[in-house]
Amino acid sequence: MLLAAACLATASANAGESPRELPPTIAIIIDDMGHNLQEGRRLVNMDQPLTLAFLPYRRFTEQLATLAHRQNKEIMLHAPMANTQNFSLGAGGLTPDMDEHALSQTLRRSLQSIPYVSGVNNHMGSLLTQQLQAMDWVMKELDKYPVYFVDSRTIASSVAGDVATAYQIPNVTRDVFLDHEQTEEFVDRQFKLLIKRAKENGSAVGIGHPHKVTVDYLEKHLPLLDEQGIAVATVSGLWAIRNGNREMFAEGEKQAIRPAYAARIKLGSDESVHQTPGEDVN
Repeated sequence: MLLAAACLATASANAGESPRELPPTIAIIIDDMGHNLQEGRRLVNMDQPLTLAFLPYRRFTEQLATLAHRQNKEIMLHAPMANTQNFSLGAGGLTPDMDEHALSQTLRRSLQSIPYVSGVNNHMGSLLTQQLQAMDWVMKELDKYPVYFVDSRTIASSVAGDVATAYQIPNVTRDVFLDHEQTEEFVDRQFKLLIKRAKENGSAVGIGHPHKVTVDYLEKHLPLLDEQGIAVATVSGLWAIRNGNREMFAEGEKQAIRPAYAARIKLGSDESVHQTPGEDVN
């Protein structure tokens, strides 16, 4: 079975090794979780410590996130952010026309809607992640909670990671997209590129999606990584390896995210959200 990052980091600390002496380590984030129950269950049930990023208020988000937590997967909010192509964001979208209060409240509600959330990354966001003011508001809100941030880097000029660093929010940046072309040949090429980056730099972060071709590929190839000397980690585990095995947050340093799971209705292909009575949305 592949080593989880926490075990790797602990072993390193005990043995006095430096992170460079650890096996090359990859973290794989699966975005857009919450729509597809069948592929979502397959991902949840994999042995490897995947990190699953859930869109807020989607039909199967709460169910799959709860199952994923039981299977020792790491849970993220996949926060919808405005893009340069004007693609629809759905419920929980963060847009440039929002003021600080509206943006912060929308982000807070989305966080509250994801069970066991440990981190956040951007869904789309090629427009919003370039905007310094918006990213400052995003990180100002995230800084209240014990969550890390992953810059999906959907555009090269993103400032999201830099602003997260300025707020001292633990963060990493995506290295490789695995499946923006949905063929086995393309996924294979990108997966090998992810491993190459990990061998060159010690670790690397890949992002995929719950497409059948991607899930089929991961089911087949993740169990083969042990014999190649490649470890798989959660995002927080990979961050620990990169940061001397130190804790992200001291106990009591951040306020807890109080779950406030929202009722939702589905309208055709779009989804809207209704807050449940008595939720804390301050």
